Amino acid sequence: MSLTRIHNLSISLDGFATGEPQSKEAPFGHAGERLHEWMFATRFWKKTGGTVGADHAFAERHEPGIGAEIMGANKFGPPGWQDDPDWKGWWGPNPPFHTPTFVLTHRPRPPIEMAGGTTFHFLDASPAEALQAAREAAGGQDVRIGGGATVVRDFVAAGLVDNMHLVQVPIVLGRGVRVWDGLEALEQGYDIEVVSTPSGVTHLTFMRKRG
Repeated sequence: MSLTRIHNLSISLDGFATGEPQSKEAPFGHAGERLHEWMFATRFWKKTGGTVGADHAFAERHEPGIGAEIMGANKFGPPGWQDDPDWKGWWGPNPPFHTPTFVLTHRPRPPIEMAGGTTFHFLDASPAEALQAAREAAGGQDVRIGGGATVVRDFVAAGLVDNMHLVQVPIVLGRGVRVWDGLEALEQGYDIEVVSTPSGVTHLTFMRKRG
């Protein structure tokens, strides 16, 4: 069976994956882009130039072997996007997913086919139901849980995540949406590896224990 994976989810020292308030002008709220500066410096992001050390090596694991993605409503758009029939996400006509992408929302709409192989499907579904739909669309490849923090937390709490890569960034946000809430004793179900890099971030890799 295909794996369920999370990659490059950046969190603050106090566990927030986004700040507040989220808006069209500030997708990550008061956090701005501070959580992602480590990635912007890598060759994975820049394509030409950029660093090729450990940060790049972790970041580029985001793409190989992925056949479908699941994301939450707040990753697809700012508050109120459901009222805008023309909203097609933050990413322009050719989104970076290039796979079937399932958006969890209580207000589904017809699928949107984009350039580059991305088709957005809108589901009002539980994590298990959404994962089943994504696996059927993934053609035997893995499914990526793309975020945001609430969706990641829900899938982890439901026991549906096989591999998870989080990046702890040395900033304190104080408010926003935390990943860890409700996940007490998470470490008991995963083997965890920790790698710190010269950029100042710490890569946390969680691999589900087998047997």
